[in-house]
Amino acid sequence: MLKKSRAWLLSGLVLSVALSAHAESAIHVTYAGSMGVVMDKALGPAFAEREHLTYQGQGEGAYGMARLLASKKVVADVFVSITPGPIEVLQKAGLVGQAVPVASTRMVIAYNPKSRFAPALEASKNANSPAWWKVLQSPGLRFGRTDAATDPQGQNIIFTVQLAEKYYRQPGLARQILGDVQNPQQVFGEGGLLPRLQAGQIDAASGYESATISAKLPYIALPDEINLSNPTFTKDWYDTVSLQLPDKNGQMQTLKPQPLVFYAAVLKNAPNPQQAQAFVSYLQSPEGQQLFEANGYGQPKGGAL
Repeated sequence: MLKKSRAWLLSGLVLSVALSAHAESAIHVTYAGSMGVVMDKALGPAFAEREHLTYQGQGEGAYGMARLLASKKVVADVFVSITPGPIEVLQKAGLVGQAVPVASTRMVIAYNPKSRFAPALEASKNANSPAWWKVLQSPGLRFGRTDAATDPQGQNIIFTVQLAEKYYRQPGLARQILGDVQNPQQVFGEGGLLPRLQAGQIDAASGYESATISAKLPYIALPDEINLSNPTFTKDWYDTVSLQLPDKNGQMQTLKPQPLVFYAAVLKNAPNPQQAQAFVSYLQSPEGQQLFEANGYGQPKGGAL
């Protein structure tokens, strides 16, 4: 009987060690949904192969993901955000100390090359053709964007069109293109926006240049004055527009554009903090930066948060 008890004890110990070893040989990375391609097809697999571990990626609108992590409904090792806002949510929750810039991007208008509006959108790149903002007002054109309440990109397309209204001197342009802030005919989850565009369910959509290039979709580049990429325009130009949305307590808050920089942070409740720090360092390394660049991302900008 004693031998049998020892056997069970030994078996349980071996199982416990095996489970522990498996946990330590895996990394769970959460990220802004627009980063799906570069994370799950490039950076994650390359890091996993180098470190001989299992990579698990999970993307969602950056504010939505930050709130899930803050409430501990999701537990992860690393969070990679677009703009400082979602990082600040986790800093207030005591789950992030410092976040470092790892890449940057700019706002663009992506479109389906098979859409009946594609020729007009392509032609809008030429000065002698109707501008992109005129084409987007075409009857029947289906435009997509993400939810401003949960995703920075959803906020950024609103800021972009507000700035376009001022830049092109077209009063009412934002309303004509976007309708209400929460327009159910336009708003989709971030992870599903570009796949819907690729499938032809919508004709054009807001996008980050990085994700649009990763998805191999054509797009319209926008001037720095409205694409939120140039920090020199922040004070005198970008800060002239704003958006009001309710906070988690239902109180209205005024939001302003933030620089389109991607920040990576190790979470304080990370199950595997050493692997988490190694992954963040990998994103900053020459190899990581090369993979970012190959997928359409710009160099990191600014300092740590």
